[in-house]
Amino acid sequence: MEKVKLLTAIEPKKGFIDVLYLTNQSQIPPEIKRLLKRRKLSYHTLPIDKFSKVRDRLDLIGTVIIDTKDSDFSQQQQLARTIESLEIENIGMILLTDRPDMPVRSFSISPSRTSFSMINTMESVSMDELWAKISANLAYRKKSSGITTKPLIPRKHVLRIHRNKLAEQLSMTKTLADNLAEQLRLAGLVQQDFLPAQLPNTDEVHWATVFLPAEWVSGDIYDIVRIDEQHIGFYVADVVGHGMPAALLTIFLKQALLMRETYDSNYRIFPPSEIIKNLNMRMAAQKLSGYQFATCCYCLLNIKTLQLTFARAGHPYPILIRGGQQLEQLEIRGSLLGIFEQAEYPQQTIQLQPGDKLLLYSDGAEPFIGKFDDETGFGFSEQFYEIKDSPVVEMMDRLNTIAHNQKIEPSEVDDITMVALEILP
Repeated sequence: MEKVKLLTAIEPKKGFIDVLYLTNQSQIPPEIKRLLKRRKLSYHTLPIDKFSKVRDRLDLIGTVIIDTKDSDFSQQQQLARTIESLEIENIGMILLTDRPDMPVRSFSISPSRTSFSMINTMESVSMDELWAKISANLAYRKKSSGITTKPLIPRKHVLRIHRNKLAEQLSMTKTLADNLAEQLRLAGLVQQDFLPAQLPNTDEVHWATVFLPAEWVSGDIYDIVRIDEQHIGFYVADVVGHGMPAALLTIFLKQALLMRETYDSNYRIFPPSEIIKNLNMRMAAQKLSGYQFATCCYCLLNIKTLQLTFARAGHPYPILIRGGQQLEQLEIRGSLLGIFEQAEYPQQTIQLQPGDKLLLYSDGAEPFIGKFDDETGFGFSEQFYEIKDSPVVEMMDRLNTIAHNQKIEPSEVDDITMVALEILP
């Protein structure tokens, strides 16, 4: 280690030392030594455990660089006392080490306004950044000590350093944002893989769907499944909220909603009331954080008899569209999923007939389908009346266009899902 001449050098003000380098290493890193010499700064090295010898002459020190590695407990204590002494004297420090983890009386973890600390490690400190910090520390110290000095580093150079640093940080932020967006995009594609790849159109029934996530991923999910030759089960579920947390819960709902059970060489199709009840029990048993809950409407269609049996859990009522008649909401009670574990869910059966259409939808579609009024009840919108008699595929295409063109506040954007069937003449 370089011999310390500090005690003989600090006599009058003319003995002012720009940089005191405190370390437990054998020498100053060569790049720092070159920087100090090139900038014509006076400096001295001193073992960290010898700091007490100069504590009474801190008025002649400009700034302090502290460089320690692999400190034991006693060295950590010494480091803490050293930092405390420097902060009391308002001497700017540049720490090329971690601050000690132990509590110290009057020792502030975060640097004060006059203690221009830079907590970092030697591997991540650029020489430009180090020089800017030394220059700032010395400018403050010499001004507060009444020493007239011109700036050690040109203002343009300081601004360039900060601009470069800001540009680097902005670039890193953009990279992280782009990576997050790509991850969310891929998550959205995975979620859509859980949706039906093909609709089970038959000679008796045609289907059409709309699925519009508010973000990359959706809090809605739907499915249409050919259970056997005679039955099709279908549903729309909506997790309260949207974004990634809601999307994760939709995958759970997809896996937890079982339409039939197989035993030996036979099977049993679950009725809608049992499906919703089992789904509620499984969701409630998860005891999800964040008070998450969901809505769902499940329907079972017999494509031979055209009987439709349905049950719902807090979901918007299915809409029956029958030629020559008023639009009808198929009302049936049923509480939200995931709140009351022992909740019961009744079911209802109606007889469909050729030409009928049935629409299931999530509440994100309500603004252009209709709204509820306290005095008159639910009223359908004029635009929905205009398209209700169109064939199911055309009707859903027009609803899709309306959904894309609606003007709503960003804070009110919600996932939109619609599933419709038409009994062919």
